[in-house]
Amino acid sequence: MNFDPLIDAISGTKIEALLPLLRNSQLNQIKHGDFPKWQLFLSQMPDIETSSSRFGDVVKIGDSNEIDNVTYNNLKTKLKELTPWRKGPFNIFGIEIDSEWRCEMKWHRVKKHIRPLAGRKVLDVGSGNGYFGFRMIEQEAELVIGLDPHIPYVSQFWALKTFLPNCPNFVLPYGLEQIPSQVSGFDTIFSMGVIYHRRAPMDHLLQLRQALAPGGELVLETLCVDGPTGYCLTPEKKYARMTNVWFIPSLGTIENWLSRCGFKNVRTLEACPTHPSEQRRTDWMPFQSLTDGLKDGQGTQTIEGYPAPTRIVVLASSE
Repeated sequence: MNFDPLIDAISGTKIEALLPLLRNSQLNQIKHGDFPKWQLFLSQMPDIETSSSRFGDVVKIGDSNEIDNVTYNNLKTKLKELTPWRKGPFNIFGIEIDSEWRCEMKWHRVKKHIRPLAGRKVLDVGSGNGYFGFRMIEQEAELVIGLDPHIPYVSQFWALKTFLPNCPNFVLPYGLEQIPSQVSGFDTIFSMGVIYHRRAPMDHLLQLRQALAPGGELVLETLCVDGPTGYCLTPEKKYARMTNVWFIPSLGTIENWLSRCGFKNVRTLEACPTHPSEQRRTDWMPFQSLTDGLKDGQGTQTIEGYPAPTRIVVLASSE
């Protein structure tokens, strides 16, 4: 993981408080997720140069005619070792990675409502393998920094970054709570699919606001449920088979949370039920997916009897 371009990009800015986290001494302290194993894996990625990339609905890196059959098969084997691929889709030198989430569907719902990203410094919290970061670069963002503590997903990103050393999209192996409080100056912050996993959602929002530049925009996506302002579903044990879901707010509740945390100009996009065409099991993510968490694999309830997943995107500004 070469952070030199990122170090150059943030030095002398309000984001430079991140610099200590980029030192090898700090990275080597990461114990979770078998970080040394993934570092070794990344060092063994094929050394391939490409002059072609397109960050459209399918993030495309390289063309199949740039590599021979042996290299193609070796690369496909390496990418398969990174399964499960949750976010995507990707096409890497002709290798189609059909991810669990068809993230282009979410991106189309979001991009037409947010402020233009051209020339902006962006923070992508819960970035996973960086798919949305590449879409932000497509929109001419100056710099995208993703955060994700799940090392296998970070490794997927850095495997792809091997072929795009000059792309200003980066993913760091940290959660938002590990970022120094002095970090600020991001023009746009995305937190999509994160807050309902947090035991202290208000703390998450306060950290997001701290990291925003004056007048910056927050793009927050969350699961939501019907109910009055103040209502929040707290699953007894699991929600759609997920054990790490703590709070699912109503629309009025999430808007109230944002206002209580100092956000302004709060506005909500249309709620969207999650459909199996958008989240499903594939060859690149062969484990349990959405239909496994729904009664009879479909319908309006989870297998625990809660309302089926519906997602909402809320926009807000720091002032």
